[in-house]
Amino acid sequence: MSDAVLPERRAGLLERLAAWRDRTLADPRFQRWASGFPLTRPVARRRTRALFDLCAGFVYAQTLAACVELRLFPLLRGGPRSTNSLAPDLRLDPNATERLLKAAAALDLVTARRDGRWSLGPLGAAMLGNPGVEAMVRHHAMLYRDLADPVGLLRGERRETALGSYWPYARADNPAELDRDQVADYSALMSASQHLVAEDVLDACPLDGVNRLMDVGGGDGTFLRAVAAHAATPALILFDLPPVAALARDRFAEAGLSNRAKAVGGNVFRDPLPNGADAASLIRVLHDHDDDDARAILRAVARALPPGGTLLVAEPMSGTPGGAPISDAYFGFYLLAMGSGHTRTPERLREMLTDAGFGAIRERRTRRPLMMRLLVSRRND
Repeated sequence: MSDAVLPERRAGLLERLAAWRDRTLADPRFQRWASGFPLTRPVARRRTRALFDLCAGFVYAQTLAACVELRLFPLLRGGPRSTNSLAPDLRLDPNATERLLKAAAALDLVTARRDGRWSLGPLGAAMLGNPGVEAMVRHHAMLYRDLADPVGLLRGERRETALGSYWPYARADNPAELDRDQVADYSALMSASQHLVAEDVLDACPLDGVNRLMDVGGGDGTFLRAVAAHAATPALILFDLPPVAALARDRFAEAGLSNRAKAVGGNVFRDPLPNGADAASLIRVLHDHDDDDARAILRAVARALPPGGTLLVAEPMSGTPGGAPISDAYFGFYLLAMGSGHTRTPERLREMLTDAGFGAIRERRTRRPLMMRLLVSRRND
């Protein structure tokens, strides 16, 4: 028997075993037996809980949304409080307050104390330390509307979506012509969640030796302001759509950075990027774009950098251990509703970087890889 036949037979056996396993797990009689047999009972219960969590996930998310909308977590910042003392501040009657608090406690957002009062839970306390998460919770009201008909969204039957209107550059024929009011809301949302991203990027790659950094798609300049606070060396250039660049100029002026940081407006698909930078960054940019546009952005950056110039690509990536619910489920549907983009594996991004003229590609470890990973590369000679 040839060596080539063995892998094929092995693969066929594995496929048959997988098919048998799937049929067995789907059999109600097996499920009933597994839930009672001592050795399989713990696994069966975990699977039952996981399946119920999938079914109830929307209710969990809406419980969090109610806590955010009613500002429950700031009310508990000062210490434990009773149901009756919270009710007037929440503008709810005591029964509704109790219902909300029990639901929040079940999700570790608050904690029920033995004396009958309520305090912050581990996740509620984390919410207070992450204002960007609160901003996303409020923002998700639009995503919920778009996902009311997920099949219609997948089939392309939803021509207009709330997220498509919120992120107008994703579908605009000429996004450079958007006005300031059309970009202000989404720029503020990105800024609210950009602080932690900036910290993680700079922890992983301190930008030692960089003289001039260009942030492409840099929004209102949150990342570059973090760079300025982190290191006194690099001069800073921001490139984004003209109305977004105007917002960034205002933020730079407010931070006293007008002499060090400049914001240039343009369309990355039509206008050349500013020259003179020896490093560039794409912070949560490529995953917002489909492949052709992402390639065009990388080529534009390569043209603007000198040989040996550094490029940082930071964004959520597929294939991250334990991160599939974020990259493939959450971002998969979010970007579909938005109208553009998808997450990519590091391997896929390496291929795209190589095709655009970058080499020496390596990954730098970040503190929160589930939310963001970082690839650093250099433009080829």
